[in-house]
Amino acid sequence: MSLLRMIGVGALLHTRQLSRSPFEIATALIVPVVQATLAVYLCRAGGEPGRLLEAAVGAGLMGVWSSVLFGSGGAIQNQRWQGTLEMLMLAPRPPALVIFPITLSTAVTGTYAMLATLLWGRLLYGVPLTFAHPLLFLVAAPGCVLGLGMFGLLLASTFVLMRNANALANTLEYPIWLVSGMLVPLTVLPGWTGPIAAALPTWGARAVHEAASGGPVWPSLGICLAISLGCLAAGALMMTYVERRARAAATLALA
Repeated sequence: MSLLRMIGVGALLHTRQLSRSPFEIATALIVPVVQATLAVYLCRAGGEPGRLLEAAVGAGLMGVWSSVLFGSGGAIQNQRWQGTLEMLMLAPRPPALVIFPITLSTAVTGTYAMLATLLWGRLLYGVPLTFAHPLLFLVAAPGCVLGLGMFGLLLASTFVLMRNANALANTLEYPIWLVSGMLVPLTVLPGWTGPIAAALPTWGARAVHEAASGGPVWPSLGICLAISLGCLAAGALMMTYVERRARAAATLALA
């Protein structure tokens, strides 16, 4: 219970910090409108107006991933700039458990992007919010957010070691968008992208799509959670490794 309380309090604290960031607020207000607009016009231009809801959901998932990617890297950098990263690493807990609430809070904050994208799509473009499995959608969406948060923990282990985490984040945003099937169907991508997509915890995105359009939700959600647990274990190992390496090289506080 103390472990769950630590994760919950840490996630709440960092969520409050993100909600007071002018950059995060501006991004949360602007990005959903842009993504909803792109999704609607892509479907209309492609002659598939019946897939507007699926496109809107995909655009929202893109917002969640962007929040996790840049939020995790930015949070680590902010801790370094504020001089609190050393205290986090010195906490009497494994480094992964201390960093995990940060990555989880970015995923929770990114959930607003999905809700706002669906809302703007409905209000501005009349996208019908008729989910095939509405109750399963409410289960798949948090599962996807949790999976992306654990994947963010794996990425955060490299962010601790790098001086400029945004350099890595910028190179990962669009490739993950594509190979995860958030907006573009995997069937239109080259065959060599299949194994990459299968190894990512973005199976949660497929579960969300299937809950919206109709399909087997539980298999995709189960695979997402299994891969997420693998990311959690790998992230814990890598976090311990890079923390020890940063201490040995005296590079933890370098900005």
